[in-house]
Amino acid sequence: MGEQLSVVSLFSGAGGLDLAVERADAEPLASGDFGNGLLRVSVATDYNEPALQTLKANFHDASTLAGDIRAVPTEDILTKAGLRSTEPVLVIGGPPCTPFSKSGFWLEQKRESRDPNASLLDEYVRVVREAQPEAFILENVQGLTYKTHKAQFERLLRGLGELGYNPQWKVLLAADYGVPQLRRRVFVVGRRDGEKFEFPEPTHSGWSEHTRTVDASKTPHVTAGQAFEGLPLMTQASDDEIVDGTYGELAAEIPPGQNYLWHTERYGGRNHFEWRSRYWTFLLRLDPNRPSTTLQAQPGPWVGPFHWENVRTGSGQERARRLRVNEMIRLMSFPDDFKIGGSRANVQRQLGNAVPPELGKAVVRALMTQLGYLNPVSPSHVVAFG
Repeated sequence: MGEQLSVVSLFSGAGGLDLAVERADAEPLASGDFGNGLLRVSVATDYNEPALQTLKANFHDASTLAGDIRAVPTEDILTKAGLRSTEPVLVIGGPPCTPFSKSGFWLEQKRESRDPNASLLDEYVRVVREAQPEAFILENVQGLTYKTHKAQFERLLRGLGELGYNPQWKVLLAADYGVPQLRRRVFVVGRRDGEKFEFPEPTHSGWSEHTRTVDASKTPHVTAGQAFEGLPLMTQASDDEIVDGTYGELAAEIPPGQNYLWHTERYGGRNHFEWRSRYWTFLLRLDPNRPSTTLQAQPGPWVGPFHWENVRTGSGQERARRLRVNEMIRLMSFPDDFKIGGSRANVQRQLGNAVPPELGKAVVRALMTQLGYLNPVSPSHVVAFG
């Protein structure tokens, strides 16, 4: 292994993009291939203590820096990494996506794009300007590209463009890159030399929310059923996994792949709800033959996806169940041995906010190839779980 190239990670969270960086030249994570260690995260930053604990547990060689990025000088970040300006090969990170997520649109300030956290995009530009990396990768929710946030998104692109990085952006579907999840994220990538970055071509194909067109020349999407293969069987569900209460009985009657619409006059369940009166994820059950829908960071008590199989309560009643930690890890394409602690809800919050590593790897690998650090011959992208 030659000299490792240093990476500065901002808004690191659970470290999905960090993991993608450190294993950019590796086979899929489940294979146990760690790659040649071309890239190393020198410093990872976040303000969330559980996220920092996750980073420390999984990235032993990376320094961590806690604090609000708005109060942390770029010089402090570089010093913590043992770097000077122009030395990082990459700056990576996903500013907190809450201001741009559809899940926050019931708040007027979010609908009108007045969330103060949106300024974190400007902090990302500030660090790129002062650290002068060879390239950068910024990731966020698809909602950042919506008309509602046009001013913030254009300011981000303009700020990065004025630095000479020629930023390119694209919304990518995680399932198209071997992740068993229909999760859309926007990536913004730029190079210090101003050369245009070309996004990687999809390696997988299948049905999504918007198309039934399938490219037979590509590997089929990885399904939730395939993702869960080999996981230990657990017949007894913990209390926090059981979907009970007001809609517990209704949820248990919904077939795999269906949601609350099953209980409307147009489907085979009870005529309990009005047609299209709820969000799509309300009482949603996974379909084992398709990728999962987006794993949300902070779902309400009736928001899926829930597992397609029911469990029994202590009194013998059938109920749907929430996903277990090892299942969420699989749906996010993290390795099985990834360490993430805390309550089930805290684990889901970290994973739901993370970049699926296999999706991140596709972008990182493409960038490092175009920069000349990797050979253009890429490894197999077929993800095997277990």
